[in-house]
Amino acid sequence: MDAQGVHIETHPREGEPVFSAGRPDPCTLVLFGATGDLAERKLFPALFELARAGLLPENFAIVAYSRSKLEDGPFREHVKEGLKKFARTQPLDEAAVKRFTETIETASGGYDDPEAFKLLGQKLQDLSKRRKTDGNQLYYMATPASTFPQIIQSLSGAGLLKREEQPGQKPWHRLIIEKPFGHDLESAKALNKTLGSALDEKQIFRIDHYLGKETVQNILVFRFANAIFEPLWNRQHIDHVEITAAEAIGVEGRGGFYDETGVIRDMVQNHLLQVLALCAMEPPVSFAAEDIRDEKNKVFRALRPVEGGDVPQHVVVGQYEGYQDEKGVTKGSRTPTYVAMKMNIDSWRWQGVPFYLRAGKNLKKRLTEVSIHFKTVPLGLFSGGGATCQRLQPNVLTLRIQPHEGIALSFESKIPGEDVNIGGVTMDMDYAESFKKPVPEAYERLLLDCMRGNATLFARQDSVEQAWGYITPILKALETDEGGPVHTYAKGSKGPDAADALPAKNGRRWSTL
Repeated sequence: MDAQGVHIETHPREGEPVFSAGRPDPCTLVLFGATGDLAERKLFPALFELARAGLLPENFAIVAYSRSKLEDGPFREHVKEGLKKFARTQPLDEAAVKRFTETIETASGGYDDPEAFKLLGQKLQDLSKRRKTDGNQLYYMATPASTFPQIIQSLSGAGLLKREEQPGQKPWHRLIIEKPFGHDLESAKALNKTLGSALDEKQIFRIDHYLGKETVQNILVFRFANAIFEPLWNRQHIDHVEITAAEAIGVEGRGGFYDETGVIRDMVQNHLLQVLALCAMEPPVSFAAEDIRDEKNKVFRALRPVEGGDVPQHVVVGQYEGYQDEKGVTKGSRTPTYVAMKMNIDSWRWQGVPFYLRAGKNLKKRLTEVSIHFKTVPLGLFSGGGATCQRLQPNVLTLRIQPHEGIALSFESKIPGEDVNIGGVTMDMDYAESFKKPVPEAYERLLLDCMRGNATLFARQDSVEQAWGYITPILKALETDEGGPVHTYAKGSKGPDAADALPAKNGRRWSTL
């Protein structure tokens, strides 16, 4: 029987916060790659929303840095036009836009030009005096990963990156880098070595926008603040866990970039492994950043290795029809646009519980969610001498990350009537509807946390290398026939049929996509 929707009446309590985030210190944000797509679509809109809501520091400035020549007035107009298209709140508040764009100044020069970085240093000194930013500096590298080492070297050479020797040292200097954090284990170690040569680990913020999504943040609160769930969160009650990240779009003109990256590097190594860690980690001793990151790293260390000839038994990859005709894609490419994986965590809590991950492009719909499948009832109590019990569905707890952020729980119930008929129902909590608040964009939260120095939602060096240590052998096997075939699947489908075999080996199946 089809599941019936059940409305949940919520009465959110909003008293004093358990943890008060506080307003960030005065600072200057230097944005490298200020004319790029990420800056226009995500970063400037996020900063504008923070400014509109009064969440940015009172004394705040932005330096938009680009290799192309920029001037303050025209660039501010460019930012305004971008906000008209991409800001979360529309129509734009013109007064708020004016206040925000007036915080933006520009700088230009090559990433390897010492003179340009000397001028940048002078501008930062001037801004610190004019806008009273106390010398605190936040550098955001919204640039291709290939430019990271050069920018770090140039900043260090100009004396703009200073290692903090003491916690809470002022003025502070922090660096944000966008994924990918390397291309494999070797390159990740090289990048971390470069970062470590200039800064202490607590000054480095590896940003993953998935971890800024409200539903991802809520995983820990949901687990550890509700006594009815945490006692069941283990191998004795959970049959398997499923994590899905499906996109309805293709490579969207970025074939050259994507063909060097693929879905495993693009989605699994960072986003999905981070979500898996939040679902699988042990309770931290506190909600402090390092305590949470310590527990996440233990999950990565406990991942059972998959290498060589074992890869086809645990990993299925595919390409959507027409992928190799995309501009920039190499003919005969084995780069996957879809992956399904069976993973095991060798820990006391999760021994014997498989984690199924799948991600892909050009699939049936856009959907990112975690499904916790509980074990079935142990006795055919409702069999009535027949096979009715076989139709009972296990309870499933679904954490929707996007779209329509929320939490749903399915369970069995008696259908009204004299006969004992059983049907499935679903209780569904929608984030925005339940709390009567718009759900902020991930970058809004993450940018604020960087300014506050709160690293809870950011990847740490050891976790990045542990994740690459698990993924790199799989990638190497998939580059050859040893990793199994690359299956083709139709655009708008659920992916290759071969992926169904992964859960089917143990009598399971994927949730409907």
